[in-house]
Amino acid sequence: MIVNAFYNEKGVGDTLLVHLNDVEKTNNESKGNVTRIFDAETGETVAINIFEVSKKRQFDANGKVNLTEEDVAFINQELADNGFDFVVEADLSPKFVVGYVASKEKHPNADKLNVCQVDLGDKTVQIVCGAPNVEAGQKVVVAKIGAVMPSGLIIKPSNLRGEDSFGMICAARELAIPDAPQEKGIMVLDDGYETGAVYPVTF
Repeated sequence: MIVNAFYNEKGVGDTLLVHLNDVEKTNNESKGNVTRIFDAETGETVAINIFEVSKKRQFDANGKVNLTEEDVAFINQELADNGFDFVVEADLSPKFVVGYVASKEKHPNADKLNVCQVDLGDKTVQIVCGAPNVEAGQKVVVAKIGAVMPSGLIIKPSNLRGEDSFGMICAARELAIPDAPQEKGIMVLDDGYETGAVYPVTF
């Protein structure tokens, strides 16, 4: 399960916001200091808000929280203590990794897009990329499904003109790297980077 959490006491208040999924129509139910937001049609839990969270746990964040196993355990304990039987099972694997572009083919339905097979070390995923400088044989930074970009964009599976895409090959400016070039194009790493290694984002 892709789980993203956000905490901003000054902007939102003393509330931990846990995001699981996006849907158009939602309902919610509150018990104690927890509100569960769920899909109005299926009942699937799509978000959780935990209020007055600092009384039990401190989150040193001003935006996205880098969740730990202890944080997930806290969320589940709060759910249980407030009468919810829903359990969060979070994928805490790194979301920004070094990828190797194993192949690149022109998108059959879009002149400016390419369909790339990208080796992430433990698996190969298909990513549709519009960067003019992407080529097979490159080491690149990949934002995996569930990654939260500096802009707040959450990377999700998508379909671009009929081709599935499972991640994003990143430009330096998309990673908020200082003095990043503004022209369109992905950031190409040198060969010293290991495929599948965590890329140390700093935002």
